[in-house]
Amino acid sequence: MSYLELFLLAVGLCFDTFAVSLTGGICMNIRLHRSQILKIIFFFAMFQAGFTFIGWTLGYSVSSYIEKLDHWIAFLLLLYIGGKMVLESFSKENPGCDKNKMDLLNTRQLSLLSIATSIDALAVGISLAVMKLSGVRLGVEIGLIFLVTAFASFIGLAGGHRLGGKFGKRSEFLGGMILMVIGVKILIEHLVL
Repeated sequence: MSYLELFLLAVGLCFDTFAVSLTGGICMNIRLHRSQILKIIFFFAMFQAGFTFIGWTLGYSVSSYIEKLDHWIAFLLLLYIGGKMVLESFSKENPGCDKNKMDLLNTRQLSLLSIATSIDALAVGISLAVMKLSGVRLGVEIGLIFLVTAFASFIGLAGGHRLGGKFGKRSEFLGGMILMVIGVKILIEHLVL
């Protein structure tokens, strides 16, 4: 994978975190202190990057057994994750402002939301392992995922009051489409070569 593709993959993964941060910014309806903002973006970014590494570690340990199918696995995982995000973007269900579910200042709720938005990163990490992504590129990808997710969650929090209902579902759609396009590209590259 090129560095541009690694960047686009990081961008594709951050859209669910952006949507949750945006909703959290709307629902909390308070001005956050710098330390609170740093805590929230650190949680989202660390879980996203960490789950990618865990997925890569798991996938790397079994990659020799699935080498002939690796491009299909990467394609199907990215297609599933991206497709799920696209479908959810069309759902009429709005996460709303349930204070019990969207209080990003509550460490337990923030942890659960960070895990929930990082499950996709686990699957992407497995995909990266079966594609035999080098350790250097993995390090770059994990760094990119951390930085892009931190930036996306910061923008989501900051724009929560102004942008909430306008971009929440659209961002999820765009992220899903990016992941599906990368999956199709991986499959085409392996089938043609």
